[in-house]
Amino acid sequence: MTAVLPPRADERRSRAGFARLLRAEWTKFRTVRGWVIGTVAAAVVTVLIGLFGTAGPTLNHPPDAIPKGPGGLAVNDSFYFVHQPLQGDGSITVPVTALTGIVGMGPDERPGVEPWAKAGIIVKDGLRPGSAYTAIMVTGHHGVRMQHDYVHDTAAPRAVASARWLRLVRSGDTITGYGSADGARWTRVGSARLPGLASTVQAGAFVASPMSITADAHGASFDPAVATATFGQVALGGHWTPGAWKGEQVGRAGTSGSYTDTLHGGFTRTGAGLTVTGAGDIAPVVGGPALGTGYTIENLLVGAFAGILVMAVVGALFVSAEYRRGLIGLTFAASPRRGRVLAAKALVIGSVAFVTGLVAAAVAIPLATARARGHGFFILPVSGWTEVRVVAGTALLFAVASVLALALATLIRRGAAAVTIIVAVLVLPYVLASGALLPDGPSGWLLRATPAAGFAIQQTVIRYPQVDTVYSPSSGYFPLPPWAGFAVLCAFTAVALGAAAHLLRRRDA
Repeated sequence: MTAVLPPRADERRSRAGFARLLRAEWTKFRTVRGWVIGTVAAAVVTVLIGLFGTAGPTLNHPPDAIPKGPGGLAVNDSFYFVHQPLQGDGSITVPVTALTGIVGMGPDERPGVEPWAKAGIIVKDGLRPGSAYTAIMVTGHHGVRMQHDYVHDTAAPRAVASARWLRLVRSGDTITGYGSADGARWTRVGSARLPGLASTVQAGAFVASPMSITADAHGASFDPAVATATFGQVALGGHWTPGAWKGEQVGRAGTSGSYTDTLHGGFTRTGAGLTVTGAGDIAPVVGGPALGTGYTIENLLVGAFAGILVMAVVGALFVSAEYRRGLIGLTFAASPRRGRVLAAKALVIGSVAFVTGLVAAAVAIPLATARARGHGFFILPVSGWTEVRVVAGTALLFAVASVLALALATLIRRGAAAVTIIVAVLVLPYVLASGALLPDGPSGWLLRATPAAGFAIQQTVIRYPQVDTVYSPSSGYFPLPPWAGFAVLCAFTAVALGAAAHLLRRRDA
């Protein structure tokens, strides 16, 4: 007569059995020298390629060319500023009567206003590049906008989208922007709070113009651009420091596409108003080495694709070697429920790969950063949480790619064939897209529809509507958000793992 265990006892027995399987698979992994060497090699190659990738000629910008904004992100903060100190609360009102511009230099110079050229009024917490600000402005082709702290952009309501009268009102650390078509009836555009705003700020008129970008068959071409705005009479309210307007270039050209680092704009008095010329931009930095803007953190982890490939080989061999040597029968004899053996193998190889990727990323970033800075490059700063996501995301890439290779090798029982598939669907699409070996259109689809989409988890490049640049894989931009791209890789892995488990269950039957 067969004894029937109580449900809880059966559950404990099942857990104990799976724990034994885990220990057995872990013991098997750590006692095979080739698998351990492969794991170490995956970490080493990730670090070495990252170090090699930071070699090259020095950029034209000093390491401190890019300031940090209030949120810790890399920002452009270069413009011509005609300002006076404002003490405490107050307001500034001015009409923008004209906005013109020039694109190109020398024989290629031509009239034109860059779409995101900006002319308006700004309240800024000092003149240090990267300091907090709120501005309302007329743009080249995007109507009236209110922006603050570099990453925030608000379009004016339709009623004042083409208005030319602008007003900013400060009340404590809150700045409110208004627009008007006639200077009499005003419409609120938006409000921004700048925590910790100093009691005395700099406020006045400003002009900036980022580079002009023209799409072509090979991607895009970049031309310097400059803008000139004519302001009517400025009306001030509140406690302003008496004295004449002072004109000053804030920041360098940096990566903002200013005319040149030597162009500092200027201003003249025009009757009761001002005429101001300026170049540069007030916006977040978008890009990497391909756009001449230093290294992003993911650039320092460029070797991850090679490390992942090595770990995929280890993951495939973790099961295919047993098929090849005829040992798989012994493995399954230890647990007739073959799906549990697969789960134990996946958990072991996934955990080992995760730790490998985590160590590799944690070592590669500081070493590659030091090397890059030693060669005169700069590293685009990101927030602490973003850096944690990139490091942990790299570890997750290692883990999931290894489990995918394990599942494929289980399905086809051939490690070489499984690794070939991994190269075809994960590594090759990433190399073709990020290396600009394919046009932007096909590259974008490869990084949406293949497991290579998972590399988006490393991305720090953000697409901002108020920043025109080349948003393509070759410039470091992935078409899917970080976790969405990673979800694509996870979906492929789940399907492969589910198919492998189903096949093993059929064999159980």
